[in-house]
Amino acid sequence: MAEDEATHTVLEFSDLRGWTKDDHGAALDAFLMTCRDLNDPDWRALCALADQDPDPRGFFELFFRPVLIEDGRPALFTGYFEPELDGALQPTSRFRFPVYREPRAAKLANPWYTRREIETGDFMRGHEIAWVDDPVELFFLQIQGSGRIRLPDGNVLRLGYGGSNGHEYRSIGAELVRRGIYSLHQVSAQVIKNWVRRNPIEGQELLWHNPSYVFFRKIGSVPAELGPLGAMNRSITAGRTVAIDPDFVPLGAPVWIEKEGAGPMRRLMIAQDTGSAIKGAQRADIFIGTGDQAGRKAGRLRDPGRLVVLLPIQRAYAVATEPDL
Repeated sequence: MAEDEATHTVLEFSDLRGWTKDDHGAALDAFLMTCRDLNDPDWRALCALADQDPDPRGFFELFFRPVLIEDGRPALFTGYFEPELDGALQPTSRFRFPVYREPRAAKLANPWYTRREIETGDFMRGHEIAWVDDPVELFFLQIQGSGRIRLPDGNVLRLGYGGSNGHEYRSIGAELVRRGIYSLHQVSAQVIKNWVRRNPIEGQELLWHNPSYVFFRKIGSVPAELGPLGAMNRSITAGRTVAIDPDFVPLGAPVWIEKEGAGPMRRLMIAQDTGSAIKGAQRADIFIGTGDQAGRKAGRLRDPGRLVVLLPIQRAYAVATEPDL
């Protein structure tokens, strides 16, 4: 369903389960990370007010209205994280798997070569940023779209999304389910990694099942204590940033999350990121954090629930779907 065919229902803050118990100040801090970059006059005015150190909960309740946007597809929450890999700036017997920047030819062609062709061809020489020691972790680095490489001297190279080959993403987890190797509830990032490592030949073919390939760029301007850059080119915040489908949810908008399943979550987050697999009005990817522990937590997250967008008051009522008469 297209965005203009989705339904928009204005709710009350009392309709948001757990609203009064959240840390609205943490959400306001995350909102301020990106709101200054919003060009729309409504959002610029709200950002200026947010900059005046208001009561956080009162700020959101006074200037926004919750809007439930639905397109007929069930809600799905997943998690993502910033990986940390071991690597080097020059290839060695250990660090053999290259991390590439985007070639100029890939910018001009859409789609370009497939993952299999890129990894087996010899036309990527000279486009290496670094080399890592694990091709499986490199594959999942591409899924996340950003990450860090720990170098032998203790320094850290930070990577951001630098383009893609233009092919549509195919889920290798879904492919394992289709083949009958696992059922849907068994699949997680760690399960997939373990299966690929136990079955190196079949595992390589499984990775090539996804023709999409992500290129990277060096990020030198983000302090180590801050999160990676999101779609708005600002650092994202663990536990407060969510990736959404911008066809339905405005980038930079506050989003109320009601995640069910294991570890239910009632939290105000900010829509500061996007992802190729994040499609639909009720689809969201929650940024968990950096490193292996965050990765394990993100890999297990696949839950139903409800997503409610906070829009400026006039805009909320302007987009509200009129009831059928």
